[in-house]
Amino acid sequence: MIRAAGTAGRRLPGAVAVLALVIVLAACGAPPSEPAPNEPARVERLRVEVVKVLPHDGEAFTQGLEIHDGTLYEGTGLVGESTLRAGPLGAEPEVVVSLPKPLFGEGIAVVGSRVWQLTWRSGIAIERDRDTLAQRRRVRYEGEGWGLCHQPDRQRLVMSDGSAKLTFRDPRTFAALSSVVVTEGGEPRDELNELECVDGAVYANVWHSDEILRIDPDTGRVTARIDASGLLDEGERAEADVLNGIAALEGSDEFVLTGKLWPKMFRVRFVSTT
Repeated sequence: MIRAAGTAGRRLPGAVAVLALVIVLAACGAPPSEPAPNEPARVERLRVEVVKVLPHDGEAFTQGLEIHDGTLYEGTGLVGESTLRAGPLGAEPEVVVSLPKPLFGEGIAVVGSRVWQLTWRSGIAIERDRDTLAQRRRVRYEGEGWGLCHQPDRQRLVMSDGSAKLTFRDPRTFAALSSVVVTEGGEPRDELNELECVDGAVYANVWHSDEILRIDPDTGRVTARIDASGLLDEGERAEADVLNGIAALEGSDEFVLTGKLWPKMFRVRFVSTT
């Protein structure tokens, strides 16, 4: 029988007894029906499943990768060696343009009839014609340029600078609109590199690692960690640099991955580790 302090053991009326029962259960640590508001969101664990291996220029220092209307666009880096290339997936590029010194090419994004190409430390974004890759104009921005992707439904570009920050930019003027800090478990995740925008999410290569993050760009929260290790064998790995290059294959659940100085590209799916 439930008794309350101060009643000297008298039986309680029904309604009061129910209230006392609720109080006792709460005091005994009954679990809450919902998680605490500040409880970290679950981060999904995924890995790559290779669908097909494709050739890749082992001399290309890949900084940006995108597939649009069946054409693969690739931006490469290094001073004096930076290019933007376009052509069929798995074949030699049909159009190649070079960046003059001292520009160091970085991420790219196709926006309608144009392609935006970042530079690393020059603070210059180059707007190009999508078909010819000819330069249309240059726009200045503050800080470093690393990765870039386009969210057409949100009418914005998403840009990384090597930190934990993503900056949203106007796709017409390249003006900064706002920014968000990417976090996992409440802690910033920095060294965000090449980006890909897919179905409202942003996928980001993490520099110095074989990890790709899936990010909710509105909150900055990491929603998935993707293990992309093991794509190259030991000999290939010795001659290559880091994983850097992610492009979604339109109309499928597949992505294309490659890296700086990698001799191969990989069509992959992201699948659960369990």
